[in-house]
Amino acid sequence: MPKICILGLGNPGQKYNGTRHNIGKDWVIQYCLENQIDLTIKNKLDASIAMSVDEKVLWGFPNLYVNESGQSVKKIIRNNSLELPNTIVIHDDLDLPAGTLRLKVEGGHGGHNGLRSIISLVGNHFIRLRVGIGHPGDKADVTNWVLGKFKPNEKALLDDSYIEFLNIIDFLADLQIEKAQLRLHTE
Repeated sequence: MPKICILGLGNPGQKYNGTRHNIGKDWVIQYCLENQIDLTIKNKLDASIAMSVDEKVLWGFPNLYVNESGQSVKKIIRNNSLELPNTIVIHDDLDLPAGTLRLKVEGGHGGHNGLRSIISLVGNHFIRLRVGIGHPGDKADVTNWVLGKFKPNEKALLDDSYIEFLNIIDFLADLQIEKAQLRLHTE
């Protein structure tokens, strides 16, 4: 039985791969590929999931649109007898500069529709790995921004932040959240 669950948010379909909104899902896929962990589509969970080799971590992502993520997260948690506080959701964050990572326990949705969906269906007692994607500057441009692809300079920043993420996975797997925060949040 897994100790924790790490879920990445993103939209289904090829056209969304590599977009700002899909950074969580893309990172889960990348991690699983790099570690030869096979993600399996589980239709009854509306998700793709995989178990780490040591069986400590359940990796996955909803196969629903971001704003419906809560439906899948609820099923994943229930089906795997996980505790909500042991669930880590990786998501894009407009309020952080591109490539900035912040680990947050609980809180509101901050306008993120995926978090809004999760909170409405299971509560807010989960951990968020906020991945900065920057802000387009004008609120009217947000939809196109989050559904757009990263610019080359942003991609380089995100590659560096993915490495930072890799450096805290062991802390996350052991639920050493404060150690992970210290590592991420200390310049």
